[in-house]
Amino acid sequence: MTLLEVMVAVAVLAGVAVLIQGVTSSLAKGKKGEAARAERMHQGREAMQRIVRDLSAAYISMHVPAMIALQLERTAFIGRASTPYDRLDFTAFAHLRTERDVHESDQAEVGYFAARDPDVDGKMDLVRREQTPIDLDPQRGGIVNVVAEDIQEFHLRYLDPMTSQWITTWDTTQVTGQPNRLPLEVEITIVLKGVGDGPPYSYTTKVFIPIQQPLSFGIQQ
Repeated sequence: MTLLEVMVAVAVLAGVAVLIQGVTSSLAKGKKGEAARAERMHQGREAMQRIVRDLSAAYISMHVPAMIALQLERTAFIGRASTPYDRLDFTAFAHLRTERDVHESDQAEVGYFAARDPDVDGKMDLVRREQTPIDLDPQRGGIVNVVAEDIQEFHLRYLDPMTSQWITTWDTTQVTGQPNRLPLEVEITIVLKGVGDGPPYSYTTKVFIPIQQPLSFGIQQ
């Protein structure tokens, strides 16, 4: 073989290697992007299922001690509307005991709202707050965990069984709200930002609230 033939062969091999590298890089990038999209969709579904499960166990109670000064807990269902992120705090039979024979109730305060990620500018996450045991402030305290990252919207609507109308706020603690009664259904909408320049991921569902009337088996003494 002449030197010219060798140089041509090397150039052809180099070109083939560059093409193979480009294809491999493109496939790896595509696989990574698909994995990220699958993770986003999975996160949205998991967040929705968690909210549905908690709301299905929502309740309020009329049980109060004979002396108000002795009251140690307060149940409530409070939904606030705000653009683009709503907030909901409620009491539910939602606490899962993770240790055997531990002296814990399944009653808990649960809250869902958007919170700013302290490590990423402009990033808002959907978080779940759980406080157990229940105390006198149904909107504060407890442990906060992220259930969905980088959300774009979080909206809730409530079906009033008395008017058959969907409304955007609910408050069992106010006379001007919906005192001592829960909505028939709650409509949940979560919108997650897309991966890269992709479109956002939107999830919407409705959950029925089984316990609509306050629990009232007697007066605590």
